[in-house]
Amino acid sequence: MLYLLAEQLGFPGILNLIRYLSFRTGGAIATALFIGLIIGPRFIGWLRVRQGKGQPIRTDGPQTHLAKRGTPTMGGLMILTAVSLSLLLWMDIRNMYVWACLFVTLGFGAIGFLDDYDKVRKASHKGVSGRTRLAAEFLIAGIASWMILSQSGTHLYVPFLNYPPLDLGWFYIAFAAFTIVAFGNAVNLTDGLDGLATFPVIIASLAFLLIAYLVGNAKYAGYLGIPHIPGAGDLTILCGAIIGGGLAFLWFNAPPAAVFMGDTGSLALGGALGAIAVTAHHEIVLGIIGGLFVVEALSVIIQVFFYKRTGRRVFKMAPIHHHFEQMGWSEPTVVIRFWIISIVLALAGLSTLKLR
Repeated sequence: MLYLLAEQLGFPGILNLIRYLSFRTGGAIATALFIGLIIGPRFIGWLRVRQGKGQPIRTDGPQTHLAKRGTPTMGGLMILTAVSLSLLLWMDIRNMYVWACLFVTLGFGAIGFLDDYDKVRKASHKGVSGRTRLAAEFLIAGIASWMILSQSGTHLYVPFLNYPPLDLGWFYIAFAAFTIVAFGNAVNLTDGLDGLATFPVIIASLAFLLIAYLVGNAKYAGYLGIPHIPGAGDLTILCGAIIGGGLAFLWFNAPPAAVFMGDTGSLALGGALGAIAVTAHHEIVLGIIGGLFVVEALSVIIQVFFYKRTGRRVFKMAPIHHHFEQMGWSEPTVVIRFWIISIVLALAGLSTLKLR
């Protein structure tokens, strides 16, 4: 919004700074952080009054989690408010890529909100049925993928390999939609301990902030041998807003958490990262940078698969962060060690930009 206004005025004086992506990205980080910190206390108080007993806690989970009863959920609404307002303020409102990613973010957030609301209303950890959720997620992801790929093309780029990209044609829409849905749910599964999902999302957003900037710049993209997607550079503003909103939420979610993100936030943020990766044509790199989320999701798939067929569990409990808790690791130990892993994976993912 500010960009269009400054453009209409001819970028006079200090408004010339708005011309630069780096300035608007920094502005998005600061704005989202400020909004989140300002609305946080009242928002949490409102959730506590509205929800009463807060998010239901699984009785079959680690017993230490029972102390968290009464903590309100749906804190993702706070993140989405900060991210959306900041993004609308600093983005170029004519950029279709940003609108497509925002559509996924808010759409997945709405699905997560309905799931959280159902859990709180029924006082049960079971919310909306899995089939209904997945159908709605694939519908949103499919529409967004069509919006993105109709402009950016349907070529699949594979890291570490220096050869012409594969043209998947319109099959790419199915692949892109799967990427968005899978990553949204992977982040959702990771959100089981205070701060566990939030900081790795921030780290992944930092990595994709750099990737989006490079992909959107013809000179850097050509030098690195990565796809050049004109207009994708504006996704740095979305990444910045997620970083700012995530930091604000982490302020209140730090142990002991005053509020939980809930599916409202985790689905939305995971879907946003998936949509950003699709736009930048770095879906495979997302699997590396977000490897922590991938492992969390795989641990659940493996556990369910083997238990249904053999009656035995591969892990003491899934997702895998609960496995380590059952082994005797304290919650802060699991969280901080997983944070370190997310940083290492992000660096590994960024290394693919030049290792070809």
